[in-house]
Order: sequence, then C-alpha cells, then structure tokens
Amino acid sequence: MQHQVIGDDIQAVVLSLNPGEAVRAEAGAMLYMSDSIEMNTSVGTGGESGMMGALMSGLKRAVSGDSFFITTFTASGQAGQVAFAGPYPGKIMPVNLSETGTLLCQRDSYLCSDTQVDVSIAFTKKFGAGFFGGEGFILQKLSGAGTVFIHSGGGILPFDLPAGKSLRVDTGCLVAMTESIDYDIQMAKGIKNMLFGGEGLFFAHLKGPGRVWLQILPFSRLANRIIAAGMGRGTEQTKGIGGIGGDILGSLISGE
Repeated sequence: MQHQVIGDDIQAVVLSLNPGEAVRAEAGAMLYMSDSIEMNTSVGTGGESGMMGALMSGLKRAVSGDSFFITTFTASGQAGQVAFAGPYPGKIMPVNLSETGTLLCQRDSYLCSDTQVDVSIAFTKKFGAGFFGGEGFILQKLSGAGTVFIHSGGGILPFDLPAGKSLRVDTGCLVAMTESIDYDIQMAKGIKNMLFGGEGLFFAHLKGPGRVWLQILPFSRLANRIIAAGMGRGTEQTKGIGGIGGDILGSLISGE
C-alpha cells in the first residue's frame, strides 16, 4: 500500500492499493474511490469470534469516539485508489506502529489504517487525568504492526521526551502519545492565571520516555471562537483578555 497526503490546511490521504489489498476507515471519511474498489461496512473488523464479538468491537469504537461501524475498502481484481479526508481543517499524519508501538490518541483522531491495525479503547490510569484531562477516562488505543493515519486540528508538533523529562500541555492540544508516556493532570497555579490566562484550569503533564504529538488548533478551540463571535461575545476592548475574564468583561461592555 502506498499513500500520498495532499492539500495544505485541509488535507486528504490517497491510498494506492494492489489487487487484494484492503484498508479500514472511519465511517463517512471516504472522499473518492476507483471502480475496482469494493466497499463493505460492518460492526467488526473480521477478526472477532461470532456476532457478539463483532458487536463488542463496534461498541468499543463508539465509546472511544469513533463510529459504531467501520468500513473496509478492498482492491478487487485490479489495483485501485481510495482517498479519505479529515472532518475539519488540519493535518493528516501517517504513523507506522511497527516503529512506535501502541499509540494512545484523543477520541475521533483515527481516520484510516491498513487491516493490521486494531482500534480499541484504553482507560486512563489516574483519576485526575480522566476527570479533568479534557479527553475523559477513555482514549483510543491503536495497536498492531501496520500504518495508521491520524487527523489533528491545525499543524502537528512532535516531541521526543527522554526518560525523566516532562512537558506541560493544554489538555485539548494532545492528539497522540506512545503507550510509555506517563500522563497526568496538574492544576494551573494562581487565581489570575486560572481566570484571565485563557488556558483553562488544568494542564496535561506528560513524562517520558516516549513520543508525543500535539495539535496546534484543536477543533474545540476553533468551535468556541466561532460560537463566541456568533453570540457577539467580546469587543475590541477585551480581545486581548483571554479566558473567563475576557468573556465577563466583553459581556459587561456590550451590555449583554
């Protein structure tokens, strides 16, 4: 299977399949496919035992933020192409799990993969990370030996953290990390930072060894800006003040 990521701020990945090769994708992600590609939608990936196993596989994906259904695209008889696009502006990142090992990702980041990749769920090991981490107790777990394509909002920043080194990250900006990363939540220090810093009350604390991928523009942040603009929240006088403080001052000045 060969791939090509096209586009800049809004990307798609084009996969070229040899006869008999197949890929799996999130339901609704397909952009186009050639005539030789056959599409089959199911609740299971084919490796489960019986209907109950397939249903459980679908439920696990649904709980982790993906669709209950998964679609398999197979090149039947001759080579073909199939392309998938992200659901909002951002980047598509190919990851070879044979090199990185198992990944833990934010919900809904999975786009497509070859059939060797298994998509399931992973529960955060610490209560604080699950309750305040922005991604909840459940993360996507991508395992196997194949290539997976992950979609993120905006650009992608990779970080390699040696053993003992740590990084504090906005909880919404974490898109993926290797399973070896120790993940916890820390509260921001200082009342002014909490109310007026615009960064929220908590940070994700990531400790190596392992690799971390961050998204520059989480969709939730973009959506909040659009909603605030539509509601007339904030003015020119308050646009430099972030967080709860900016919303409060913007409402007072605008008379809302």
